[in-house]
Amino acid sequence: MSDDEAEDADRQDGPAGDASGDATEFFVAHRNLLFTVAYEMLGSAADAEDVLQETWLRWVRVDRAEVRNERAYLVRIATRLALNRLRSVQRRREAYVGPWLPEPLLTAPDVADDAELAESVSIALMVVLETLGPTERVVFVLREVFGFGFDEIAAAVDRTPAAVRQIAHRARGHVEARRPRVTVTAGEARAALEAFRVAVETGDTQGVLAVLAPDVVLVSDGGGVKQAALRPIVGADKVARFIAGGIRKTGASVTGAATTVNGNPALVLSVDGEMDGVLAAQVADGRIVGLYFVRNPQKLTRVGEETMLSRR
Repeated sequence: MSDDEAEDADRQDGPAGDASGDATEFFVAHRNLLFTVAYEMLGSAADAEDVLQETWLRWVRVDRAEVRNERAYLVRIATRLALNRLRSVQRRREAYVGPWLPEPLLTAPDVADDAELAESVSIALMVVLETLGPTERVVFVLREVFGFGFDEIAAAVDRTPAAVRQIAHRARGHVEARRPRVTVTAGEARAALEAFRVAVETGDTQGVLAVLAPDVVLVSDGGGVKQAALRPIVGADKVARFIAGGIRKTGASVTGAATTVNGNPALVLSVDGEMDGVLAAQVADGRIVGLYFVRNPQKLTRVGEETMLSRR
């Protein structure tokens, strides 16, 4: 069944262009939720915005009198569009130069205050979500993050509730086996990043090593535009040498500014005063176990202005 056929089974279209003020107001009221749903599924703000635009175009044609649950129906439209786009972008990502990391978003303090939302949009967890198949990822996000029922998810992904329950169980097991096992406070993460920043700015290689866990993993994303490692770097010594070598090669002044990205502490790194990338970290027992460095300029457009995210 196509997306259009599935939607026709749930409602009847009204006259084209018959978008009322109430429809606009309802869509705007749920925009942050819809963006968050699409972003968690796609890892790209640009793709999420495209999904929202397409969702709006479909929403304004809906005869709302025929819709039983408008919020669920809006999410269903966005989910189907995001699922289609996820399948297509995965093919593009196979040809991506080097590792692909999610697009970092500068987020408001209220995102960090919502622990479940902050974890779900963290770069570390979104990297794990990239290892799921498209349908598994959509089911996991809708169920575990947004709390939708199996019947609602089944309608969104065109599966039976029983099938969705199985997919959810499989996806949850996959994620649990790979997600961070140690919960740290924002203060602990911020302290580790601050120690790392000071060591990098002062060229203190031993200081860098002191804050890195022995089995730390560095993943860098340059997108073929900026220099980055073509595969993850594993081990404190190798990571420290990679960082020190990069600084020596540029011969420039490297500085870091504390920020909040995807609801979690992060650093904006600058070279000679120009933004060079965003560094997110995964911390356990006071030391950094994962570093995610996004340098691709196309992914740095959302770190200058806050993006509003919501689970409601």
